[in-house]
Amino acid sequence: MSARTLPQFAARRDTASSIALRDRRRVSTWLFVLCFMLLGMIALGGYTRLTGSGLSIMDWRPVTGIIPPLSHAEWERQFALYRTIPQYRILHDGFGLAGFQQIFWAEWTHRFWGRLIGLVLLVPLIWFAMTGALTRGLTARLLLLFVAGGLQGAIGWFMVASGFDANSTAVEPVRLVLHLACALALYVAILWTALSVRAPAAPFIPATVAVVRTRRLVWASTLLIGLTIIAGGFTAGTHAGFAYNTFPLMEGHLVPQGYAKLSPFWLNWVANIPAVQFDHRLLATVTALVIGATLLSGLRTPQLGKPVQDVLMLLGWAVLIQYALGVTTLLLVVPAWAGTVHQTWAAILLTVAIVALHRLRGVGRT
Repeated sequence: MSARTLPQFAARRDTASSIALRDRRRVSTWLFVLCFMLLGMIALGGYTRLTGSGLSIMDWRPVTGIIPPLSHAEWERQFALYRTIPQYRILHDGFGLAGFQQIFWAEWTHRFWGRLIGLVLLVPLIWFAMTGALTRGLTARLLLLFVAGGLQGAIGWFMVASGFDANSTAVEPVRLVLHLACALALYVAILWTALSVRAPAAPFIPATVAVVRTRRLVWASTLLIGLTIIAGGFTAGTHAGFAYNTFPLMEGHLVPQGYAKLSPFWLNWVANIPAVQFDHRLLATVTALVIGATLLSGLRTPQLGKPVQDVLMLLGWAVLIQYALGVTTLLLVVPAWAGTVHQTWAAILLTVAIVALHRLRGVGRT
């Protein structure tokens, strides 16, 4: 290469680097928008559950279901279908068309938002892939996440269909938890991808004893947050939050009477209201304590650096807010607004924990 062509080559290389940086920002911003939409989906899911709206749409039409009823006759057809299930006969007998429309729109919005998320994932994915902004590996990963999102819709219908059974007024708790867990897994996968695209190089953090201890505590905190959310799903699915509306004791007892009344024993964890609510309380308390220990460890470890310490501070504040929201929701006997905020903030708490883990991924790496 001649001396005259060297500056031209360097200019081309610099241009390629700037384009790559620009693409990372565009792609990561798109993925962060998807994360925000998924948070909205989680909030809508909590609202439809708490308002009893989830069973209002009786037919599953993945494509044409995006069109709501456009005539009075279609509204009457939908309402007639709803009147055939136990929830109407047991809870909403005499429910008028106006009341049905109110719960219908809540569920329709939930499903519409899910379809919109699919479009916001697929259309830019095709565009970015065609313009060379994505690597093959990232394209394959995002296509897999798109398929997982479609399966999540099918799991949602699998959950809803359980509420159509005889003598049932709500969906089965296990299916509800499955739907929630898959939604959170999809959210975490997209969030981690967005963070990695925005900051592909992990800053080096020396693997001292204190640093490793803090990272392990962050992992423990994250796992406990996930377990507590799952326990909260069973609390929601069994309507356990409408019982034992005192804190910290449950009808005057630390451990409620009848905790182990079901056999086999593990069935108490998913179907016995006293046990389900106590487990959720216990996990929430342990999670808050472990996050407190994580924060103390992190603040005493300057090698972590300010970005990590800042996110650990956010994690501490987030868990305090979530704990207060949980107690408030319980004492107010689960109003829809409080339950929705509590569920949404749980996802935000998990978000902060994932960000902390992502910032710690450079521990010991040179």
